[in-house]
Amino acid sequence: MAFAVVLLAGSVGYGYHRDELYFLAIGAHPAWGYVDQPPLVPLLAHAMDALPGHSLVWLRLPSALAGGLTVLVTGLTAREFQAPRAAQMVAAGSMAASAVLVAVSHLASTSTFDLLAWTTVTWLVVRALRDDGRAWLLVGLAAGTSLEIKTLPVFLLLALLVGVVTAGPRRVLTSRWLWAGVGIALVLWAPNLAWQATHGWPQLTLSTLIASGHSGTSQPRWLFLPYQVLLISPVLTPVWAAGLWRLGRDPRLARWRCLAIAYAVLVVMFVATGGKPYYLCGMYPALLAAGGEPTVAWVHRGATRARASRLRWALALSAAVSVVLMLPVTPLAALHETPVVAINYDAGETVGWPRFAATVGRVHDALPARQRQRTIFLGGNYGEAGAVLHYRPDVATYSGHNSLWDLGPPPAGADTAVVVGYPEADLRRWFTDVRRVTTIDDGVDLENDEQGQPVWLCASPTRPWATLWPQLRRLG
Repeated sequence: MAFAVVLLAGSVGYGYHRDELYFLAIGAHPAWGYVDQPPLVPLLAHAMDALPGHSLVWLRLPSALAGGLTVLVTGLTAREFQAPRAAQMVAAGSMAASAVLVAVSHLASTSTFDLLAWTTVTWLVVRALRDDGRAWLLVGLAAGTSLEIKTLPVFLLLALLVGVVTAGPRRVLTSRWLWAGVGIALVLWAPNLAWQATHGWPQLTLSTLIASGHSGTSQPRWLFLPYQVLLISPVLTPVWAAGLWRLGRDPRLARWRCLAIAYAVLVVMFVATGGKPYYLCGMYPALLAAGGEPTVAWVHRGATRARASRLRWALALSAAVSVVLMLPVTPLAALHETPVVAINYDAGETVGWPRFAATVGRVHDALPARQRQRTIFLGGNYGEAGAVLHYRPDVATYSGHNSLWDLGPPPAGADTAVVVGYPEADLRRWFTDVRRVTTIDDGVDLENDEQGQPVWLCASPTRPWATLWPQLRRLG
């Protein structure tokens, strides 16, 4: 759990991430699903925020624990492969030093729990394929729970099925325990499936938009494979690469060859559908688990002391780079002078929200008292709306972005809006009076998505809010 402690120590660095503010906003409105995700993470975030103090430490505690469990389960998977203790430690240590795990596990993020879910499902599949048939019940429990966190595990389950059909052992497809596990997963997933079906399958629409590049972190498809080298660490790539080779070729791991097939299938699926490179990160704990033993064997061939030293340096260097780039350890005032935000986009999204809300609040508070009662804040994205909801809950806040749109339009009597994040041309179609009153400044010269955004004061809507509201909806 030392890994979780390190993450918690870094959880109070800069501030809330835009996604965290969004989770707090929609988690306050419990549902069986949201347009962009299943319900568990927003509901968990809201519950943790309700604890005394409303602190980031409370909010991020489950993610830190999930990160620690991911490291542990990576080692347990290596043990299922009959790896010696040293190889288990190499696999777990490589996962702990990985950039992707450090990046996602210090934030309240769906990716944190999704990574743990994939790691747990693959570990339990490895157990089940060791002729432990009843483990399929646990696979079903883990898979069903993971599908209430994120829909991405559907790809993992399909890829594993292709792997079993292609490479075996096919006899498991006749196991009553496996089909009982499928039933458990479907029962657990059913509430979110029903919600999606009754709301027009919005996650399919959102997935299509992401695949077509409507995302702040979208990248060319050709970068998908090169990016995989960065998810763990460039210097630790030989560990998981050896694991992939073993799963595909080593006769001792033949019963788990479906994992190597699943990895290849997922690469094809995600490249073809425009998936983000990190979608594949859930496969790396299993690959590291399989790669621990050949890595230890390499150390013991030839100059053992020199090779052991290289391995230790590779782990230490990977951990150090992950901490510097992914955790909020760079002084905030100096952050704009470093390449951290250019490499780690999410770091910039944890800076400036209190000042953002304060700027909006000043514009709101400067209005005459009677006008303030008819004034709302309209945020162009869920981070902007979430920040004002969190830091200035006295300001009536609305947004057309993702699930915030579902919370409904402003009241009919609202005739003034402080607005950030919408194009001026749209505002002039929606309001008779549009004035730019100030500019967002995070105070540390950091170029993130909100820095330099104009703040508009808009009055006299051209049509009733109920008519305008459909035009403000945005998925992405």
